[in-house]
Amino acid sequence: MFCDIYRASTREGMYLYVPAKLDIDVTVLQQDATTGEPLVKISDALKRAFGRPTFTMRLELTAERKLARVPVLDVIEALSGQGYYLQLPPEGLISPNAVAPEGLRGA
Repeated sequence: MFCDIYRASTREGMYLYVPAKLDIDVTVLQQDATTGEPLVKISDALKRAFGRPTFTMRLELTAERKLARVPVLDVIEALSGQGYYLQLPPEGLISPNAVAPEGLRGA
């Protein structure tokens, strides 16, 4: 199974996996991510939370493949069942651009 992966514009580390449309060339998606209509199967609320999709890569998913942050079988199951997989940033990820909590300023 091939999937296309899109990066969210609203939150660092948020990615959307969707089944790849193999008749659409990757170079076309790199220029205009809306060509593949990656957000077609998700709710309006999730579309707003995700923001503008940016094509990241096309990937072949197999049971033997390892992904960095999520189990590949979870992704394959979600793509087959609901038509997409949303990868959220890991909990506790500290953004270098985040404002320091009040208690740590000036420490």
